Amino acid sequence: MSESQPDKDPRTGGDSSTQMLTALVRMRSTLQEVRLPLELPSAPEQRDAQREMVDQLEDYVIPRLMTIEAPLLTVVGGSTGAGKSTLVNSLVGTRVTQPGVLRPTTRSPVLVHNPADAEWFGQDRLLPDLERVTMPTNDPEALQLVASDAVPVGLAILDAPDIDSVEERNRVLAAQLLAAADLWLFVTSAARYADQVPWDFLRKAAERSAAVAIVLDRTPPEAVETVSTHLARMLASRGLKDSPLFTVVEGDVNEDGLLPAANVAEIKGWLGSLAADAEARSGVVKQTLDGAVRTLARRTHSVADAATEQVDAVRRLRSDANAAYDKAVAEISEASADGTLLRGEVLARWQEFVGTGELLRSLETRVGWLRDRVVNAIKGKPQQAERVTVAVESGLETLILEHAEAAAERAEASWQSTASGQILLTDAGEDLGRASRDFRRRAERAVRDWQSDVLEMVRTEGADKRSTARFLAFGVNGLSVALMVVVFAHTAGVTGAEAGIAGGSAVLGQKLLEAVFGDQAVRTLAERARRDLESKVSALLGAERQRYLDLLDSLNISPEAPEQLREASRRVDDLRFAAKGGSGATGASDA
Repeated sequence: MSESQPDKDPRTGGDSSTQMLTALVRMRSTLQEVRLPLELPSAPEQRDAQREMVDQLEDYVIPRLMTIEAPLLTVVGGSTGAGKSTLVNSLVGTRVTQPGVLRPTTRSPVLVHNPADAEWFGQDRLLPDLERVTMPTNDPEALQLVASDAVPVGLAILDAPDIDSVEERNRVLAAQLLAAADLWLFVTSAARYADQVPWDFLRKAAERSAAVAIVLDRTPPEAVETVSTHLARMLASRGLKDSPLFTVVEGDVNEDGLLPAANVAEIKGWLGSLAADAEARSGVVKQTLDGAVRTLARRTHSVADAATEQVDAVRRLRSDANAAYDKAVAEISEASADGTLLRGEVLARWQEFVGTGELLRSLETRVGWLRDRVVNAIKGKPQQAERVTVAVESGLETLILEHAEAAAERAEASWQSTASGQILLTDAGEDLGRASRDFRRRAERAVRDWQSDVLEMVRTEGADKRSTARFLAFGVNGLSVALMVVVFAHTAGVTGAEAGIAGGSAVLGQKLLEAVFGDQAVRTLAERARRDLESKVSALLGAERQRYLDLLDSLNISPEAPEQLREASRRVDDLRFAAKGGSGATGASDA
């Protein structure tokens, strides 16, 4: 087929190359959006994979699909000291790239192309992140372009850094360049061909069906047969039996640093024949491009699995924090309703207000005390009501603070049980195992606000009773503390047979309120005051809980990201399968 004619999708009638390009752009976007910040076992490997995949999509797959007819990019890569630069110079016939004398050599990669092909290697084409320069530089972020008539039209040769360089930036750049190759010209030597690092790269090439040719360089003539035979067996056992294997015998270089032309004639002839044969050149591009697309689509599922683990880990951490604070809210609610607060200082001040002795002792055994007898027996004074208020404030503040501290300790302990939780706590910038520094102040304000609300409820409810003797006898303050006492014994059997001082105190408060407002009004007031207290406690503990939840939210882990990535991958695979058997750019065999 003509390289300039796009395929049509038989199912949709659309341009299959355009559809594939759209799908790949979407896959790149979803990959970029995936976040793997938590230190889970799969995270380091999949972060690297994610970065490699985005780089390959941006550096090679997407630009190559957009310019399918561009020259064949042959990347010359290999181990330290394998003679890559000397080989490139010898293939071109002149020194275009500087061999490294000292290791590690830090310089920009060099791309040699025919002058007629210059348009294909602009900044918006392959490897767009590398700045284009025309002079030698030590900047690894730059790509030196060299035009040479010695390179045939349709072919470009790129000299990459060492894949096993001691300089990390060189290794990263070498991997990036090899991932952008249509054809890998992998250079090794008789002394280094069995090293592990090159084989790791070759394994990846085999997995994605990339076009690879091997150059066994710097080989003593007497060792050519033995070494090349062994290397061929190693290639076959690793899925690369069809990869061409060239041997360059060890030889002296001339004053320009070039090998004798005869030493590289076979490689030069093979590359020249590829450049001259549009169909063969297109076949190499399609093989490598389709292998890259297929491998990317497959690898996205591993990244999606890692993203799912991140989502699950966040969900567990969130659940642990919520459980710790939900428990605190529930325990405060229970302790502020079961009579627990009607002890100690609160009870003493309340007894001062209502009077001790026969009245209270009788109430402990006789719930059906007449309202008027209750009213007539109360000895409370305004200042005594204020003492009850102060005691309630102190007791309620202490209760809330104790449970806030306990919740913080529980949440921290649960997070400390996981590596990811430990790191989050370390990076929090504050001690989350304790209540906030200003929590006591906020608790004090919340309790005072609640007491003010209770006072306002009583004042509003008694608006039409302010002139009655009973209302005047106790005042708003006296009636409000009675309502607080009723709230604090909400679950202690206020309306049933009483046992204990707390229950008797609550009955006394309820009878006092009923004498002024009536039964139904008291039940309504008590329920409103109860809900108001629970609301304020929930807000207080909610702010403390939020310290943990904010840490999780700051990770920006989207629960939808894993499935979005899987869907993007499935779309790419669907288009590949639809094109299989056709002549589209990604229609090569799945082998």
